[in-house]
Amino acid sequence: MYDADDLDAIREGKERWADDTLDPVRSRHGERKDRFATVSNHEVDRLYTPADVADLDYEADLGFPGEEPYTRGVYPTMYRGRTWTMRQFAGFGTAEETNQRFKYLVEEGQTGLSTAFDMPTLMGIDSDDTMAMGEVGKEGVAVDTLRDMEVLFDGIDLEAVSTSFTINPSAPVIFAMYVALADRRGVPREKLRGTMQNDMLKEFIAQKEWVIPPEASLDLVTDTVEFAVEETPKIKPISVSGYHIREAGSTAIQELAFTLADGFAYVEDAMERGLEVDEFAPQLSFFFNSHNSIFEEVAKFRAARRIYARVMDEWYDAESPKSKQLKFHTQTAGQSLTAQQPLNNIARVTIQALAGVLGGTQSLHTNSYDEAHALPSEDAVRVALRTQQVIAEESGAADIVDPLGGSFAVEALTDETEEEAMAYIEEIREMGEGSVRDGVLHGIEDGYFHREIQDAAFEYQQRVERDEETVVGVNKYASEADTSPDLLHVDETAEEHQRERLESVKADRDDQAVREALSELETVVEAGENTMPAIVEAVKVGTTMGEVMQVFEARHGSYRETVTLA
Repeated sequence: MYDADDLDAIREGKERWADDTLDPVRSRHGERKDRFATVSNHEVDRLYTPADVADLDYEADLGFPGEEPYTRGVYPTMYRGRTWTMRQFAGFGTAEETNQRFKYLVEEGQTGLSTAFDMPTLMGIDSDDTMAMGEVGKEGVAVDTLRDMEVLFDGIDLEAVSTSFTINPSAPVIFAMYVALADRRGVPREKLRGTMQNDMLKEFIAQKEWVIPPEASLDLVTDTVEFAVEETPKIKPISVSGYHIREAGSTAIQELAFTLADGFAYVEDAMERGLEVDEFAPQLSFFFNSHNSIFEEVAKFRAARRIYARVMDEWYDAESPKSKQLKFHTQTAGQSLTAQQPLNNIARVTIQALAGVLGGTQSLHTNSYDEAHALPSEDAVRVALRTQQVIAEESGAADIVDPLGGSFAVEALTDETEEEAMAYIEEIREMGEGSVRDGVLHGIEDGYFHREIQDAAFEYQQRVERDEETVVGVNKYASEADTSPDLLHVDETAEEHQRERLESVKADRDDQAVREALSELETVVEAGENTMPAIVEAVKVGTTMGEVMQVFEARHGSYRETVTLA
């Protein structure tokens, strides 16, 4: 972007500035630290100039919004057209309680629903299972059968709302229930909009919720991709999730690299199934964390789009622009929330949300200030949603497309992030002897991802304990005052109500129809065919979540014994 003479002059000018202007001030007053770094411990320079981006090719590396390599955004107008989807995570207790929270959020201006499920549902266990005791409705909503799904979306127009489902091992069953609900209401499947998280590779890497082994889990995920392409083109069947990788303690670069590697693994598996890349890739989506170091996060999001566009083109021969556009949801960093002085979390979340917006996210969840204590209260949820609305309506951040584009610091950080993330991805590909899919599976089996993340988490905690990393209100500016907020308490009768509804469903259903549906599912699983149509038919006759998942456990073996519900 600058010729050689200009760059030489800038370098000489920087040296002169350092000698004549900087050093005299530093010698008298010093600086706050000897070394400045991001939350991920990525060192940042004092000052950036065009010399730091001397190799930047504007057209190849930046381009324009809505055009390759999409560094500056996937849409030409970005938020000048419409703002990101405000999608607050909600779910607790029974389907009735969560339905009320959904309606409350919509009334307050939320533009998309996001569903949190309780641990038994996440693990494919019915509420009347002994393993579910004490956990029903505690961390999200309990869903055992199609009847729960009917209550959950009572009074909500499925054609008018985009719904996200944060669920993984049992995602195909929830997907099937949503499709079955649409069928019952007469809503055409092609009009359903939303996203299934359904990212099992991330589970084996970081979050650790699983039912069947990795390869079998991957095969089931690809079933949902194939089904979505054919039946629900506006539903994204996977949200490839770096969020939980970051929550487990990874750096920003590890989050980016491991997430994209998982995404490329799904691409390869779908292509191996016989799907054309341009047939399914536009329905893939991504999900990232946004932490406190605002420029690191913006650089991560911009590098993510650029890497994805190039790899989808060069490795997988994608031709459609939509196949090369990385679209993502962002959630603010849960691990950054503190139980001490929880109102400080409002400031943290604001910074993190702003980073997501400046980085070009397509949808956003802002954590509530009380979530280090409990599920969020209505007051806390309202503040979290208002935070997004203030950014959208008052800050001006939504008025300029890629407003930090051209910043020497942000462009340099974007280049560094891309380079370091690609080094990880190439390493994973080498572990798979040229296949990212096989490399990810090998890395899971070998413990590679766990070691990388654990080392990063340990290093961060050491910095906090040495006071090299400040956590306001915890290791600095602490207070003895009681700052505990008023908390949401899940009704203790929720578990009883849920089990009563499940008992009612089992009493009312046609047991012979359930047996036949499960037998058909077993036949399909044994034949290696796509299981989604059989799951849809099974849930329509009242088959439970647990009964469906038991079919897969019987075929592939159970991994549940390695996971506790605590």
